[in-house]
Amino acid sequence: MNFLYNTGIKAYKLAVKIVSPWNRKAKLMLDGQARTFDYLSEKVDPQAGYIWMHVSSLGEFEQGRPLIEKIKAEHPEQRILLTFFSSSGYEVRKNYDKVDAVCYLPFDTPGNVRRFLDRVRPSMAIFVKYEFWGNYLRELKRRQVPTYIISSIFRPGQIFFRPWGGEFRKMLGCFTHLYVQNEQSQQLLAGIGINQVTVAGDTRFDRVAHVRDQAKSFPVIEAMTRNCPFTLVMGSSWPADEDVVLPYFNSHPNMKLIIAPHEFDDERLQALLGRIERPAALYTTTDEMLAGQLDCLVINCFGILSSVYRYGQMAYVGGGFGSGIHNVNEAAVYGIPVAFGPKFEKFVEASDLIACEGGFTVSSAQEFEAVMDRLTASQQALRHSSEEAGKYIQSHLGATDLIYRDLFG
Repeated sequence: MNFLYNTGIKAYKLAVKIVSPWNRKAKLMLDGQARTFDYLSEKVDPQAGYIWMHVSSLGEFEQGRPLIEKIKAEHPEQRILLTFFSSSGYEVRKNYDKVDAVCYLPFDTPGNVRRFLDRVRPSMAIFVKYEFWGNYLRELKRRQVPTYIISSIFRPGQIFFRPWGGEFRKMLGCFTHLYVQNEQSQQLLAGIGINQVTVAGDTRFDRVAHVRDQAKSFPVIEAMTRNCPFTLVMGSSWPADEDVVLPYFNSHPNMKLIIAPHEFDDERLQALLGRIERPAALYTTTDEMLAGQLDCLVINCFGILSSVYRYGQMAYVGGGFGSGIHNVNEAAVYGIPVAFGPKFEKFVEASDLIACEGGFTVSSAQEFEAVMDRLTASQQALRHSSEEAGKYIQSHLGATDLIYRDLFG
């Protein structure tokens, strides 16, 4: 890549190093990257022909996961290396048992790239969604390693489509093939001469359908919701989301609430419980007898939210008052309407759910109240939105199988 790109990567690396004494995620990333090459020397046989999949964080991992598991189901002997850029993804999935090795991806400097690829010698490289690292892509192409990106999505405002984006457009030419989510992405790429493109859809739909089919049961949650006609499940919430939902819950005793906050250290949990004016408790400290007396459970553990949505007649997915909403498909797959905050433009599934009336965006407590009043007052309105949400997910399944067939026949 050119001088400016490499200077930018070095500047980013320096910035991470500067903030690492005060930023836990930055420190975890640097410490993890420092161990990568020793880990690869110990765990990865460069003669084994690993498939290398790279994801940024946890959300992208969930998009790559269906393809990993499809490959392993069909070819259990195939070795797979999974790399993360973000500590929030690596720390949660570092023990993922469907791959043969998991580590951090070193920064995209020419020296790191050569050392990484010399050590791994992948037979194939698969990037997920937004991962465009110029030096890695150029060197993979130079070494004639088949390289793909899956579940990718493109918008007119991205740098690839700007007059000054020439160096970034060259990155796209390094891919053997791009599997994109929608036709708009394909058309944008065709406009800059990138034609090795297939509209495959989003593999996250396949993932949430699989999770739904394997959903766990939770006796404590069943005890709380058993005799209530309407339960709202609030997933991955931040305080701004709770500002919208809690006033309604506190004043409507005919509903129950399950909250899974995005972060749940002790201070955050106590502050949240202090805002709930009805009987509430933490999930991990509640038994079935106590749960029957509660109106609200706060989920304070990882790994169960995707199954908890099954207990709701409606969901609210957080993040829409911050950097962007979290996984709305995870809730909609259960055939329930989904509400979320106003920052959803980058998430095509949210716009699609709004269009089919299976989803609702709200910008205030008053707007949330209006949505809730309409859906709780009319069984017909609730049933319509629920059916549309479920049909939307069902109509978008199949991306994983399409990509797998293309790559492996």
